[in-house]
Amino acid sequence: MNFVEELKWRGMIHDIMPGTEELLNKEMTSGYIGFDPTADSLHIGHMVQVMLLMHFQRAGHTPVALVGGATGMIGDPSGKSEERNLLDEDSLRKNQEGIKKQLSKFLDFQSDKPNRAIMVNNYDWMKEYSFLGFIREIGKHITVNYMMSKDSVKKRIGSESKEGMSFTEFSYQLVQGTDFLHLYSNYGCRLQMGGSDQWGNIVTGTELIRRKAGGEAYALTCPLITKSDGTKFGKTESGNVWLDADKTTPYQFYQFWLNVSDEDAEKYIKIFTILGKEEIESVINEHNKAPHERFLQKRLAEEVTVMVHSRNDYEGAVEASQILFGKGTTETLQKMSEGTFLSVFEGVPVFDVNRDVIKSRVSIAELCAEKSQIFASKGELRRLVQGGGLSLNKVKIENPEMPVTEEMLLNNKYILVQKGKKSYFLIRVS
Repeated sequence: MNFVEELKWRGMIHDIMPGTEELLNKEMTSGYIGFDPTADSLHIGHMVQVMLLMHFQRAGHTPVALVGGATGMIGDPSGKSEERNLLDEDSLRKNQEGIKKQLSKFLDFQSDKPNRAIMVNNYDWMKEYSFLGFIREIGKHITVNYMMSKDSVKKRIGSESKEGMSFTEFSYQLVQGTDFLHLYSNYGCRLQMGGSDQWGNIVTGTELIRRKAGGEAYALTCPLITKSDGTKFGKTESGNVWLDADKTTPYQFYQFWLNVSDEDAEKYIKIFTILGKEEIESVINEHNKAPHERFLQKRLAEEVTVMVHSRNDYEGAVEASQILFGKGTTETLQKMSEGTFLSVFEGVPVFDVNRDVIKSRVSIAELCAEKSQIFASKGELRRLVQGGGLSLNKVKIENPEMPVTEEMLLNNKYILVQKGKKSYFLIRVS
């Protein structure tokens, strides 16, 4: 597989240093991407970098995932308008472990193959530097003029910036350049990849390698992902879409991809899946025959959810999605985790009831009309039951005097009440 050709048709190249493609076609090469450990999980904003490394390994090269323990203590100024909070070492270590676990789903760290992935932490070599050692060994090779010419610096010290830029952040590109130099010297790493906002930091590294080691290194960046409507990719109203199932449930994750626009889905299926060119074209053609069926979005959501989570999680997310359209069963509800259950019924009215009420074997009529205000009266409830329009936990109710028991509680806490086809209510027992 030609790595650069693969990225080109997928729309994943923004800038590439001359000579990069020739190097990669000539020999197995090590290439790295840095991941910022400000959280113990990656989110879908990191997924493009993950896919770059995945394609890199599939093309026969050695991917190096660098977790920025040192750079995370400084904060990358690229694309930022203000300085951010710095993390302590314990937090960074915890975050690194979470990131490695996630990257292991995409990259082969374990096999005996010569191009198995490597994970490094720049804190391990940066902690050895004294301040004087750093400015003597590294600082003297890069001029201030060179550093000032970078966009990430210009934006922060220009007239539109109120805060300016601390020396800590100004030094960031030197620290990142030192990473590249270290990996070049110790791992034979000759390529750094990243988002297009990283170009300035990356070429500082290639320059440092040229000036200090007399070597030649290369750079490749991918475009920053945008949505067709101009809003930020990877964000929802509730915040980031995380790869960690505890932070973003597989159902929410699946729904994110399912709900993207046709235009975005066509772009994303090339970037966020490893499906081949012919198969993607076939999926797009199939979608265009009946766009309302969202074939493209469904396939995108399937591929990414299975890759990030699992086939079981994907199937559970599909089942959960069908509940609101009347296809779900009691068994489906019982299988759901509390997080997924609450995601599905987000925004549904919730009524709190004491557990003692359930223990007293209260009737359905009394629970829904007196202990909660789902119905204005028992008479209204009975009329709906007669018309076959009331369900509890997806089971149609025929006897309004039937007692409600603890065994009926979903996640030992909830009862789902459904009026007609589309009106849902939750009773939460505490």
